Amino acid sequence: MARILTLSLNPALDLAIRLPRLTLGAVNRTEATHLTAAGKGVNVARVLVALGHEVTVSGFLGGANDAPFVRAFADLGVEDAFLRVPGETRINAKLAEHDGRITDINGPGLAIALDAFNRLVIELDARAGDPARRPDAVVIAGSLPPGISPDELAALIRRLREHRLPVWVDTSGAALDAAIVAKPNAVKPNEQELAEWAGESLTSDAARLRAARRLHASGIDEALISAGRDGVLWVGRRGAWLATPPKVSVASTVGAGDTLVAGMLHGVLAGLPVEESLRMATALSAESVRHVGVGNPDAADFDQLQQHTRVRRLDANAEGALA
Repeated sequence: MARILTLSLNPALDLAIRLPRLTLGAVNRTEATHLTAAGKGVNVARVLVALGHEVTVSGFLGGANDAPFVRAFADLGVEDAFLRVPGETRINAKLAEHDGRITDINGPGLAIALDAFNRLVIELDARAGDPARRPDAVVIAGSLPPGISPDELAALIRRLREHRLPVWVDTSGAALDAAIVAKPNAVKPNEQELAEWAGESLTSDAARLRAARRLHASGIDEALISAGRDGVLWVGRRGAWLATPPKVSVASTVGAGDTLVAGMLHGVLAGLPVEESLRMATALSAESVRHVGVGNPDAADFDQLQQHTRVRRLDANAEGALA
């Protein structure tokens, strides 16, 4: 399988809290709590490892509370290439209620000094130039910490592309806008993030498709749009495709987008046919929402989830296999 590097510039310890209903201004009793080493890049790494890839995780971690990450990386069997910086990695709270409502309470993250960012760039340059460590793809996922601007993210993407590394990006807001200008190989906004970029409300399948085609035409090889129950839209070099996920009971949507990115990258790197790749990634993302955490490709009913995932081509310009 492939060698993949995931970059989490602003990781977090996720405190997942499940409770019947959140009542503001009152004492709430939880049903379960779970503290997990997380961040979108770390979540992507979890799925890629489960799919059989060799993964290196990198970015910035606070040296004062990195123990949960160290344990998690050892359990996963990934290479820990995170740079340690002074301070503590943020803790994000995610409250999941019985009706499926998710409330995120996210901290800003550690402030990253310019010299730390430059050290990361130097390390990435060295890795790209070393045949024994050079990744087959890089995934940059998550928000930017204080101290790293959208322009610096764009410069990082361009630098990686100069090394001829495929770069996939999953971020939002100004960071997403800057990333798109830098032209990574793939981006994965959700429908709200795509609407912000497009500057218009995307309330229909046709509107989302128009915006996704604009995104692809701007220089993005693979525009991957997640729209919850409305499915996954993929517009790229092989045409426009739509996958409709199977119906499942939703426990938590945290990690669904990360699972989708990992599943799609797996399909591309493995050279799977378009329909097979999109079906697998969409079904795996649907599997993830049934529980807290990322999707599990070894779930007992995963084949059934794939069978109930509908994939259709939206134009006649798609080819049969991924390049």
